[in-house]
Amino acid sequence: MVKYLAEGYKLNQSRANFFYPEGKVAFYDSLMLAAKNDQQKITASYFKGYFLLQAGEPEQSIQVFTDMLKRMDPSDKEAARVVHQYLGVAYLRLGEQLNCIDNRTAESCIFPIQGAGIHQDNAAAKNSVKHFEEALRALPDDLETRWLLNIAYMTLGLYPDSVPTEFLIPGLGNEESTEIKPFQEISTQMGIAETNMSGGVIIEDFNLDGYLDIVTSAWGLDEPMHYWLNNGDGSFTNAAESSGLSVFTGGLNMMQTDYNNDGYPDIYVLRGGWMGKFGRQPNSLLRNNGDNTFTDVTIESGMLSFMPSQTAAWNDFNKDGWLDVFVGNESNQPDLFPCEFYLNQKDGTFKNVAYAAGIDLLDFVKAVTSGDYDNDGWPDIFISTMNHRSYLFRNTGSTSGEMKFEDVTERAGFASQRSKTFPTWFWDYDNDGWLDIFLCGYDFDKSLGYYEAAEKLNLPLREESKMKLFHNNGDGTFTNVAEQIGLASVANTMGSNFGDINNDGYLDFYLGTGNPDSKSIVPNRLYLNEGGKSFKDVSASARVGHLQKGHGVSFADLDYDGEQDIYIQVGGSFKGESNQNCFYLNPGQSDNNWISIKLKGVQSNQLAIGSRIKVTFKEDGVERNVYRDINSGGSFGASPLVAHIGIGKATQIDRIEVLWPLNNLKQEFKNISPNQHIQIVEGNDEFEVLNRSKLQFVKTFAINK
Repeated sequence: MVKYLAEGYKLNQSRANFFYPEGKVAFYDSLMLAAKNDQQKITASYFKGYFLLQAGEPEQSIQVFTDMLKRMDPSDKEAARVVHQYLGVAYLRLGEQLNCIDNRTAESCIFPIQGAGIHQDNAAAKNSVKHFEEALRALPDDLETRWLLNIAYMTLGLYPDSVPTEFLIPGLGNEESTEIKPFQEISTQMGIAETNMSGGVIIEDFNLDGYLDIVTSAWGLDEPMHYWLNNGDGSFTNAAESSGLSVFTGGLNMMQTDYNNDGYPDIYVLRGGWMGKFGRQPNSLLRNNGDNTFTDVTIESGMLSFMPSQTAAWNDFNKDGWLDVFVGNESNQPDLFPCEFYLNQKDGTFKNVAYAAGIDLLDFVKAVTSGDYDNDGWPDIFISTMNHRSYLFRNTGSTSGEMKFEDVTERAGFASQRSKTFPTWFWDYDNDGWLDIFLCGYDFDKSLGYYEAAEKLNLPLREESKMKLFHNNGDGTFTNVAEQIGLASVANTMGSNFGDINNDGYLDFYLGTGNPDSKSIVPNRLYLNEGGKSFKDVSASARVGHLQKGHGVSFADLDYDGEQDIYIQVGGSFKGESNQNCFYLNPGQSDNNWISIKLKGVQSNQLAIGSRIKVTFKEDGVERNVYRDINSGGSFGASPLVAHIGIGKATQIDRIEVLWPLNNLKQEFKNISPNQHIQIVEGNDEFEVLNRSKLQFVKTFAINK
């Protein structure tokens, strides 16, 4: 595997690779030297400056664009406007490097920028303002540049008072009607801060010592995986090298599984997404050896393939007690890569039966999720793509070992879903016992900054770009209720996941936003679920609206205080957009109660993936039910395989019902006290109370390399 990854890295050093700006810089530098006239030199200079910005060299980019302005025809106002805009971006990116990376604070790059997030070294931000204003004088209606100008003024601490009235976007960061307590970004204090490009994250108890560990990946084939081992005392050890994970590079996304059913979470790494023919990189199946080391078993498991992907869903699709996996690949003419569906052979190997099962889909798949949408006991598959189509495949069940899926897309109401989409997941957002589907639009004809400005200025937004929430009608059909429920806005999301940040029993979600454009500087977003009836954007008051590009997201109660925290991989698809990952500590949003339930399968798979939990309690005299499935959450980033369930003000849990995935075995437990961690073993009549001490992340700890 290491050899394959090294070969892939070498092949990717090609000027034809969209994601290799360094090669383009060298090419346009040679064109500048060979230019026969000023126009040829100016054209080559423009592209060199653009790709220098992508390559993470803003100072060199600034020099190139500044020289261009001196040589350009002063009558070419449009060309000058574009150069001024890119100079503004280059200076803004330089300011971020100097203030948000080199001299990082807990508030760096958090929208709205305030306090310690204001640039102390502000010369670059001042120049950014100057060039954005020059660009806007030439084209005052350019909402993208207007958005960036307002952000630049924020970095100086001069928003809104000093922003020219004609360019001001009023009320940024003050539009929330629901206030929550601010999270604290403490990755540096915890010693788990890493700077990288986009990538995945898993939070899970990999060594089964009772404490949650962190594994991250980054998509560059020169960027190693990281393994932060939780010491159980508030500190973490960097175990990447000793575990063997540091030799594996790349990985836009990953998730945990247990392919050999030994109870130790393994890791599945996905590579090559977005990269077309340069994305012919192998995914990796990494076996957890149970001693804090991992071994690559991709080849011996029969899962080695070279197809661009970033998404997969593990579940026991044929209900034999062993986990299978559907892998969504990216097809785009002329490069066709069918989706894969690997059935577990129970001997450490897998068999690809996608064609026989009817799900060897050829499409540009960006996300897959699995769940039992029709409550028939068989896990189904939903697929999101960039080709204006979504797919719902119903698992028809298997008694002979032969798997078949039925395409029910049209019947379920998704045939009219004709926009490009990215993240998706099954969840029961309103606790009615039926799985709903979240789907985020990724279909935009203008810049992300344009949409941010347009939304704040109450201008029309493209329907195709908006979020979508499909409510399960309980009859095999779904209805998009995003408009009615407060989610009809544009987020342009990549990484994302869901959890319950205030323990009210209703699932909230966090979106990592962005796209490859260097001008894409928009906040990540946190949405609060208000009783299953509406959602509110609380990113600003929660202080989690990081302005850099967001990828893998995990919700986890990492310090065992009963409140779910948020981890996000921050960084884009170019070296120039590398950034430090963030861990947002939940300060405690309420005095609501909760229960943490870990399931262990016996006949079912040991990690209990696909199990369903129903918790019943009375709050203010009214009976309530909360439903959860055991999975890693959203389609980009992996949360622990533990059900953290808020019960509001209830002081007693009347019933916990568990429906195990194998043979639909149902168990029931009554009269459980809240605010504790418990484990339920399949078939055992009594649950076990787990001793979990609250951890204090209060200082920087020495990290063992």
